[in-house]
Amino acid sequence: MGDNHGRDRLVTVFGGSGFVGRHLVRELANRGWRVRVACRRPDLAFFLQPLGRVGQVTAVQANLRYPDSVAAALRGADAVVNLVGVLSEGGRQNFEAVHASGAEAVGKAAAAAGITDVVHLSAIGADAGSESVYARTKAMGETSIRAAVPSAIILRASVIFGPEDGFFNRFARMARILPALPLIGADTKFQPVFVGDVATAIVTALEGGAKPGATYELGGPEVATFRDLVRFVCSETGRRPVLLSLGFGPGRLMAWATEIASKVSFGLFPAVLTTTRDQVEMLRHDNIVSDAAKTEGRTLEALGVTPESFRAIAPTYLWRYRRAGQFDRQRLA
Repeated sequence: MGDNHGRDRLVTVFGGSGFVGRHLVRELANRGWRVRVACRRPDLAFFLQPLGRVGQVTAVQANLRYPDSVAAALRGADAVVNLVGVLSEGGRQNFEAVHASGAEAVGKAAAAAGITDVVHLSAIGADAGSESVYARTKAMGETSIRAAVPSAIILRASVIFGPEDGFFNRFARMARILPALPLIGADTKFQPVFVGDVATAIVTALEGGAKPGATYELGGPEVATFRDLVRFVCSETGRRPVLLSLGFGPGRLMAWATEIASKVSFGLFPAVLTTTRDQVEMLRHDNIVSDAAKTEGRTLEALGVTPESFRAIAPTYLWRYRRAGQFDRQRLA
């Protein structure tokens, strides 16, 4: 399979069974890498095996909260990719444990194993001084992994979209069941980046196409406001909810109410309707590639990737939210 650019080198991918992971595993396998997927539930990662040759993709148990399991997952590996991240906290999977301590565990284990080819997926907006715990811990993770492995390449992505994404799919589900959609930070700008492009960027970095120790910012070809993105979703799904712009003050109150509802219902309150106060804080800031990254050549284009537009890709999976699915736009002759 593929061009064998990986030359049968072994890469351990932490979080390889997730949204970005499944696309990355396919790209790595196509390039000839042997892929070890490290995740908490390897029994749920068997679906990845057909993406490569027999024995090319394997899954092992690892939990970033337990350094010994991280070290074991790196045994014999030539490279490592850390994709692990959460958008909201739950139980022991909190931001600090996953983003900060988890990245530190990966970095220290890689350094102890003598691995210098390390790629860490972070997020645009990572900032040690942010009011958002998500953004703050993302920055802490970057610092920790870079301290352990100075040559580590950090890729900061804007909102990532694709068939299994939690962005376009979420608002498509909401538009299907709600008569009105409250938009907190409606004018906040995003630069959606295709998950396949992110996967290509990661493999390119592993194969020497990125500057060691550099931080890249990954965004798609179009910048759009939150309002425009939700309008796009509604247009593609044929739904017409009222879009209500909500200020950050009322937005925090709404988020607080949904957080309480989720807790008192023991998780029965629909996750698709739950917004956290930390997410509201993140919406205060634009999520786009910086001018500095463009000037210094730290973008997708600098990695040789021509980014795909969400307007071209998202309709290929948003059709399932139309009233008649794939037949919604068909007409009798």
